[in-house]
Amino acid sequence: MTHIFSTTITPTTHQLVEQFGKPEYQGQLIEAWVFADKEHRQQAEAALLDFGVKAKLRSAYKPLLHFFLEDIDVLSSQITQIEVHYPTHKAASEKRFLLESYPLSTLVGKTNIHFIANLESADCYEVILRSATGVQTQHKVFAPNHLHLDLIGQTHLSPTGWLKTTDSEGKLVFNKHLVTDYESLFLAGMEAIAQYTWTDSEPYFEELNIQVCLPWKAQTLEYKQEVISLSEALHEDFYFSLQEWFKIKAGYLPNDREGQPGQIVPEINYTDENILSIKVETRPYKIQGSTGQQDLEIADSPISMEQIETELAKITGDTFTANTVTGRKVSARYHKGTEFPVMISGGQHANETTGVVGTLRAAQVLNQQKDSHFTISPLENPDGYALHQRLIKDNPHHMHHAARYTALGDDLEYRIKGEFYEKEIRHKAREISQAQLHINLHGYPSHEWTRPLSGYVPRGFDMWTIPKGFFLILRHCADEKWTTYAEEFVHLVTLKLIKIPGVLAFNNEQVELYRKHAGETNFRIINSFPCLISQGKPEDIPMQLITEYPDETIYGDHFITGHDVQTATVLAAYEVHQLLSSNQ
Repeated sequence: MTHIFSTTITPTTHQLVEQFGKPEYQGQLIEAWVFADKEHRQQAEAALLDFGVKAKLRSAYKPLLHFFLEDIDVLSSQITQIEVHYPTHKAASEKRFLLESYPLSTLVGKTNIHFIANLESADCYEVILRSATGVQTQHKVFAPNHLHLDLIGQTHLSPTGWLKTTDSEGKLVFNKHLVTDYESLFLAGMEAIAQYTWTDSEPYFEELNIQVCLPWKAQTLEYKQEVISLSEALHEDFYFSLQEWFKIKAGYLPNDREGQPGQIVPEINYTDENILSIKVETRPYKIQGSTGQQDLEIADSPISMEQIETELAKITGDTFTANTVTGRKVSARYHKGTEFPVMISGGQHANETTGVVGTLRAAQVLNQQKDSHFTISPLENPDGYALHQRLIKDNPHHMHHAARYTALGDDLEYRIKGEFYEKEIRHKAREISQAQLHINLHGYPSHEWTRPLSGYVPRGFDMWTIPKGFFLILRHCADEKWTTYAEEFVHLVTLKLIKIPGVLAFNNEQVELYRKHAGETNFRIINSFPCLISQGKPEDIPMQLITEYPDETIYGDHFITGHDVQTATVLAAYEVHQLLSSNQ
């Protein structure tokens, strides 16, 4: 274990009270935009008022959403129509500020809401509220941002702090960018890691641990899994920013998935102390597992690693394995039959957990069918899964993308050189079975995914920032036969899936919401399912079906529904593959 950096920072709200809680500021108005929860902002306002200083502290994160949450009570008012003119900026995606308003349209009840791009404003939402009696009010909602370079030289337009002071006569005295505690802590951690003397070759460490304590609680919104969490957002920003920095160091591009820096683990937790702290250190791999059993068909949370092995053992056939860099085993089964073989896998991205249950449930059904022919590897990334099991003990409702990749820090599907480790399980499955279809179960965030300190929208993952229903991706080789097959295949599979109770309404609601807050879709809708069909890499299996259920952070009935849909998809895809293959 090697210590790299640690520090503590006084919250900006406290610093503002210290700075302005003085006699010379009595009668003045202090306005600040900070990263903090409502409780801490209101505490600072009250403390300043005790000194005779009027203060209004607003959220620098998602300011329009906070304006409606804290200043406008739409549901109990006479408002019947809302018009939001959102800003645009040449340094950001045209839908950046539209995305930041998410999920506002779900929180205003039956009130009509319209979003309109404002090409004349780069930093302010203009809101028009109309009532049933014809009363119209207008509001300007400032959205402070700043242009900056990150440590790999990329330019971002990111939310930031701001400070405005007005004297007792109404004269504007100060109106400038304010570097907040949240931003300072992130930058200090990133700079310390960037300045550390690393070795010249990958991997640079086993685990790079970034332990942060923040004094702010998450705010649950009144829509599905949506939440405002500065802690979760910081996890995402640290993880992907460090991924990008180490990729550049190793000679890759920021969005490449084959860099192998090691396992980057931000652990961002709540503290009831009024302070921010960070500690960065390298650690050896933690080789822990997880135990416990649930009824697989109604499992309401990610199942343990112990249970995955127990359920896999119920599949008859030959066992084959691969090893991870930490020494864990990737276990699989080959159930030989006379039908056309299919590969079934889950857990490539280990924080996507309904697919793990879905593979096992579907394989156990197929196991009872005469002549069925398949391989199953339910957990391709056990190192990532073990990390996910560890992280959800403290923060069960965070996405934890630190657990997405392997202990080497790469996406196993994109591993093309060196030791194959986990990916070897796919090579063996293809060699043993000669399958031409790979059913690869995945998931994605069930609530908004942001990187507020690096341009807000997760770089390289723009399409996955907000949910859009149960999504299907087909990748096929360039041969015309497989192009035709893919179209027939997805049509027949979705016709079967549309019969699942509730799935049609689920998809329609989420796709419509996606359109409102992300603009027009760049995917196809096939029988009410959002889909992408594309040619895959030449070395891939001829046909790969990738499922994407919005499952990160879901529990209870939502989790059960998720693996119900994943299970049904495997069975539908298997059946359609038999039909189409026999007709060729």
